[in-house]
Amino acid sequence: MNTIVITGCSSGIGWETALYLKQRFVKVYPTARHETDVARLKLIGFENAMLLDVTKPDQIATVIKEVVRHEGKIDVWFNNAGFGQLGAIEDLPTEILKEQFETNVFGLHECTMQVLAVMRRQGYGKIIQHSSVLGLVSLEGRGAYNASKYAIEGLTDTLRLELAGSGVSVSLLNTGPIQSKFRENAIKKLQTNINIEHSQFSKKYNASIQGNAKRVPFVLDAQAVAVVVHRIILSDRPRARYYITTATYILGILKRILSSGGLDKILLRIG
Repeated sequence: MNTIVITGCSSGIGWETALYLKQRFVKVYPTARHETDVARLKLIGFENAMLLDVTKPDQIATVIKEVVRHEGKIDVWFNNAGFGQLGAIEDLPTEILKEQFETNVFGLHECTMQVLAVMRRQGYGKIIQHSSVLGLVSLEGRGAYNASKYAIEGLTDTLRLELAGSGVSVSLLNTGPIQSKFRENAIKKLQTNINIEHSQFSKKYNASIQGNAKRVPFVLDAQAVAVVVHRIILSDRPRARYYITTATYILGILKRILSSGGLDKILLRIG
């Protein structure tokens, strides 16, 4: 039986992926950064759910140690934990940008490095990095999140080269709009960390808070990601990159064929 550890399972994609894989006889170790969410996971049948804040290396080490103790291996590690900080670049305090990177980039990196030590010893394993369509293109008002996902792209593309011949694969998920609490949580971060009242973009911010922002097309259920993760688990040769949602395919193609100016015009209409 394949064993997978998933970070960020408090809701949305992590939660749904854990459920989907469990139903397909994958041994799932879901993790969350709050004890209340770990308790919720245990209530629905994940007795091996564990506490994991990816910004804390000691917690990462504990999770890895416990999974290996029980299973003797880790087949797959899904770096799913992350959040979105909304706000224009000029409104973004440096410490808030650092906070975005602590979870989305440095936490992901720490998990990757620690689990790689196990997979190197095993001689096999699969690492799945949750990037975004915003790791391919940028949208206004999402600079911190865009930058964090671009960083994941660079780290993962490099790691893939360095793992050649090791038996360990690394795959990127470029996920587009998915139904989850992601936007709700991003709005909270906007209200908490950005000085909306004194911003040149206050009207746009307030429209987002009131739910009057432009509606995003091609939204899929979180299970769309779970299906791809399961495909990777079953694959002997996982692909380097998986596009999820029609929006990702369209924007990925447009990035390749349009000039920067031409693409900007389309992105400004979307954003």
